[in-house]
Amino acid sequence: MTDRPESDVVDLSVDEAFFELLTGSFQRIVGRPLVNPQAGPPWLYNEAPFVVLAHNTDADPRFVYANKAAQNCFEYPWDEFVTLPSRLSAELPNRAERQQLLDAVTRNGFISDYRGLRIAKSGRRFWIEEGIVWQLVDREGNLRGQAATFSKWKDA
Repeated sequence: MTDRPESDVVDLSVDEAFFELLTGSFQRIVGRPLVNPQAGPPWLYNEAPFVVLAHNTDADPRFVYANKAAQNCFEYPWDEFVTLPSRLSAELPNRAERQQLLDAVTRNGFISDYRGLRIAKSGRRFWIEEGIVWQLVDREGNLRGQAATFSKWKDA
């Protein structure tokens, strides 16, 4: 999940290894499954009724995954979402709060019951409710980014 030439970028939308990173790290860190064990990458990407987002470990992290529910909520199509610095999901006045959240996740592995104000591409503001944010850590213990999930949001 590092910067690579455009031609080398893997489409993570239905990538089996990335699905394992998302779901496996959630299970190990949060202590419960993210999805039903029979669900696979296409279900999580196309059909999940909840948002799942992930960003990488770049100095200015960018989104590398956003399921269809996330794309609908934030109003970005896949091609735009996966080039977007994740800090832009919050307005400038709310970025310090967002950074404190990410720092807490780094310290603690995850946080739950998160509530935060976010902004969609159109400028529509909305509250994330009952979110969970966790470290994306692979089976070897390497930090690969952070991810978030939430199923409740409402316009601000």
